[in-house]
Amino acid sequence: MAKEYFGLLNTDDPLYDYLKYDIQPQLTDFMEDPSYTVYHMNGSNEVYMYEENNTGSRVIGKYFYSDREEDREAAAEKLENEYTSLETVRSFGFDCEPFYVARPLGRNSELGELLIVECCEGELLSSVINRAFEEDNSELLFDKLAVLAHFFAELHNRSATQDQVDFAQTCDYMEKLVEQCESILEEGEIDEFGMWCDSWRCRPEMWEDCQVLVHGDATPENFMFSGEDGLKTFDMERCFYTDRIFDVGRMAGELKHFFLMNYPDEFAAEPFIGHFLWEYASRFPDRDTAFASITRRIPFYMGLTLLRIGRNFWIEDDYRRQLIEEAKKCFQEGSL
Repeated sequence: MAKEYFGLLNTDDPLYDYLKYDIQPQLTDFMEDPSYTVYHMNGSNEVYMYEENNTGSRVIGKYFYSDREEDREAAAEKLENEYTSLETVRSFGFDCEPFYVARPLGRNSELGELLIVECCEGELLSSVINRAFEEDNSELLFDKLAVLAHFFAELHNRSATQDQVDFAQTCDYMEKLVEQCESILEEGEIDEFGMWCDSWRCRPEMWEDCQVLVHGDATPENFMFSGEDGLKTFDMERCFYTDRIFDVGRMAGELKHFFLMNYPDEFAAEPFIGHFLWEYASRFPDRDTAFASITRRIPFYMGLTLLRIGRNFWIEDDYRRQLIEEAKKCFQEGSL
């Protein structure tokens, strides 16, 4: 994870006492004079790493109330949601290897709606993907995608509820994404997307599964690997209950995106996506039936992911259009 040196934490800063008295004792013995180096991290929120210079212990601080989110109530809600999500997922058995969710160490509403979590160590999936291609080592990526698929299957199966999926909420999300892509859409495409959404809405399999707790932000920047089959995750801000394919489809869409950016062959991602889905299905009693169910629903969720990426205005317009065209293919698949 990219980081930028920010300086030493001033002992007069209110955060210093919070780290010293509330956080540090959870990591080491109480220290009379801790010293913290601060690093700024990439993230959708204001995120910093605090490294205690005597022990090397590290924590991550995420500020929900900042220039990026000026609504205090909304920030407080996001803080509470992520803290609760971390605790909930860990309670399902993700507090030990091989699948580990970062431990929340504290939250402080007075310090910018601050969440402190332990700092996980490992290699991010984004780095694994790049290294696999630099080294021409497809097996490396196949192996790590299998680990990730098993994590998702365990998360979803352990958190399964008796409630059925409410696919209408997902359709609402699609409509929101289409609106956010409006500047790059051509005439008539909004109506096309609406037609495909209605078509998928009528498919019974989109409603039949039970709701599970999903990670909600399944991107290569949010998962890291340690050892041969260990996986860690730390960003649970967007956890919610919905169709399990929300996570699986998002990761498949992210893989599609990576290959589209780097290879002229639009089918280059298919072996890796297929392997990921097959490994996910392996954690169910009937692998073939599970795989068939997944592959019927996944085009819709891949299309959502491509729209989600394509809405970003900082991406070049030519590539945004390519993402829109690929999303259209996904929604068209099996929608008629």
